[in-house]
Amino acid sequence: MTQATVSIRELKSRLSHFLRLARSGETVVITDRGVPVGRLVPIEQDLDERIAALRAARQLQWSGRRLARRRPAVRIPAGKSVAQRLVEDRE
Repeated sequence: MTQATVSIRELKSRLSHFLRLARSGETVVITDRGVPVGRLVPIEQDLDERIAALRAARQLQWSGRRLARRRPAVRIPAGKSVAQRLVEDRE
């Protein structure tokens, strides 16, 4: 999957062109002063194709296995709510 980068200004003036790119399967990254702020992606991709594309771009790592259940990091004793404990901690 290829990826094009376009500024907001250019996107506004050539929207049809970039929509054609997205329709043909290309991802278009939208930038504001060089900082990425959005992305046009083809809608036809299903979840498996999107995951494969992210893995190919090295933006995602996953072994395919389910995640193990984790215990809560903090136990809140009975009697006070989490909000009350948070207020006490901030004081």
